[in-house]
Amino acid sequence: MTMQLAYDGRDKRVAVFVSKYDHCLYDLLLRHRAGELDCDLPLIVSNHPDLEPVARQFGIDFHVFPIRRENKREQEEAELALLEKEGIGLVVLARYMQILSGAFLDRLGVPVINVHHSLLPAFTGAGPYERAKQRGVKLIGATAHYVTEELDAGPIIEQDVIRVSHRDNVGMLKRLRGTPIVRHDQEFGMLYAPHPPYEVLRTREIGFSVMQRMRRFARYWDLIANSGNFLETTPLIWSPGW
Repeated sequence: MTMQLAYDGRDKRVAVFVSKYDHCLYDLLLRHRAGELDCDLPLIVSNHPDLEPVARQFGIDFHVFPIRRENKREQEEAELALLEKEGIGLVVLARYMQILSGAFLDRLGVPVINVHHSLLPAFTGAGPYERAKQRGVKLIGATAHYVTEELDAGPIIEQDVIRVSHRDNVGMLKRLRGTPIVRHDQEFGMLYAPHPPYEVLRTREIGFSVMQRMRRFARYWDLIANSGNFLETTPLIWSPGW
């Protein structure tokens, strides 16, 4: 049995591993900046340089370790040295498109967490939305799990689900993947367009025609505000004839 002793008053130092997708990284960094994540976030590790501007924007060190089959062992050694030097106590994978080796995980000695966009153990790996649509599932969701050498097979930490129907295409399944957003949608009765960018068509309180006028109002906002005729122009755009 292996045990660790940690001080409750000391924030855990967390490293985030990323590749090229930025949405998960932005979510973590914004929540951290807002004080929602009780931790220190000193560094971001990536196998590509693409997200360095994001790290720079938040004032966080960004380290690139390009990984290929022939250099994976050496690069993981360098990553381990960096994590040990920085006193990292937790690693979070935010769309990190590499499988961590068993040797890396054994030597790291701290938890590694990933969030997979399906209800594991179903639909592991890439393309879970497409496969969920093909199988006609009516519940989709996400799974937070510990990372092991086997892809998406580690112990499950938490799961959440939302209900979908056969009317939802793959694009909508991706749009609905954020359960907090979906709960907001359900609370306010929001209906989205079936094609990108999946605009809101109506809500429980705002009908389709009013929503369209609101969208037109937003579209012409700059033009109106700078025209010198704001008070005169606004009623025209809000009228049913627009």
